[in-house]
Amino acid sequence: MTNVVVVGAQWGDEGKGKIVDWLSEQADVVVRFQGGHNAGHTLVIGGIVYKLSLLPSGIVRGGKLSVIGNGVVIDPWAFNKEVERLTSQGLKITRENLRIADNASLILPLHGELDGFRENAASTEQGTKIGTTKRGIGPAYEDKVGRRAIRVMDLIDTDGLPRKIERLLLHHNALRRGLDMPPVDGAALHTQLVEIAPKLTPYIDTVWSLLDNIKRSGKRILFEGAQGALLDVDHGTYPYVTSSNTVAGQASAGSGLGPGAIGYVLGIAKAYTTRVGEGPFPTELHDDTGKRIGERGHEFGTVTGRPRRCGWFDAVLVRQTVRTSGINGIALTKLDILDGFKEIKICTSYVLDGKTIDHLPASEVAQARIQPVYETIEGWEGTTVNARSWVDLPAQAIKYVRRIEELIGASVAVLSTSPERDDTILVQNPFEG
Repeated sequence: MTNVVVVGAQWGDEGKGKIVDWLSEQADVVVRFQGGHNAGHTLVIGGIVYKLSLLPSGIVRGGKLSVIGNGVVIDPWAFNKEVERLTSQGLKITRENLRIADNASLILPLHGELDGFRENAASTEQGTKIGTTKRGIGPAYEDKVGRRAIRVMDLIDTDGLPRKIERLLLHHNALRRGLDMPPVDGAALHTQLVEIAPKLTPYIDTVWSLLDNIKRSGKRILFEGAQGALLDVDHGTYPYVTSSNTVAGQASAGSGLGPGAIGYVLGIAKAYTTRVGEGPFPTELHDDTGKRIGERGHEFGTVTGRPRRCGWFDAVLVRQTVRTSGINGIALTKLDILDGFKEIKICTSYVLDGKTIDHLPASEVAQARIQPVYETIEGWEGTTVNARSWVDLPAQAIKYVRRIEELIGASVAVLSTSPERDDTILVQNPFEG
């Protein structure tokens, strides 16, 4: 019996929701360890569609404890809306099944305002437009590392809030003056926080201690991230990344458990590649093939609704993620979307300035110049939809999966052949790995 970390092995939107939900049935606790409400999971349980942005996937399963770790930045108002929406769908959310780390940082209205201002300015002034959701994630993390954040625990000690708000606004109002933005009224912000505090305080806990006790008791813990590993602030396509670490190692730092608590890392990857927002995308397809993949895969963001850019499977990037996250096995999703293609391509390496390379260079300038090198594989005429064992798959589909394994240096532990949770081929159970 082991604890499992689930990470996206591409740029996010790999279908983590279905896999995490499938694994959560075996887990006792589901922990969210990074990000904010800027990414989402879509779960279908008993015919009901649940869209999660901040709450861990375990919240839709009875008898599970869901935990929001200290690595997450929390918008109290977005949190409350999500709880209200899920409650209206029949879910019961109480302290019995949800806890929030007392040392997690808050996203405030001023963060969203600053985020939106920067993105809009970058669009009009030819700056570096990152393609954020404008929900304040980045500015909130900036305040966290700048040691001026308002944290969840501060909602309990509301008498101490004015001093902390004053310290925060000493920075922000000076910044806003330079950007010709109106100053933030500290008293008004204090009132907002005092009003929203009761919506969060019932769930507050010393999460690192709680999880340590759970681990010692032998219960199974499932750690889930929000964005893909290629959006990691250190190891992703910087600066077109999110504002937190998304690789598997963050599960430890973002929850308060030591790295010894992690027994298995499952990477989630689509059988092709997608990306939302700005940034390099070596295998992106701008033709009818890319459009066909997007339409068949219903490639639109869960949170934003933005259409995703689509391209062939990039084995170079996934292989890099396998190494930076220490991935033990891959859950390969959406294989069925490639049904009927006469030929399928896989990127096996890049060419940069005439030289073949086997990794994504760290330089933004170099990333823009790389060219993909493809290997072409014959497609298959049969269908993979609803396949639940290897014998249900066309021979060429199996060949495609095996070639991916060879190129990325990791075995496929789980194969998903439709959005339905039962249409899953299990090769290795991560909890028993």
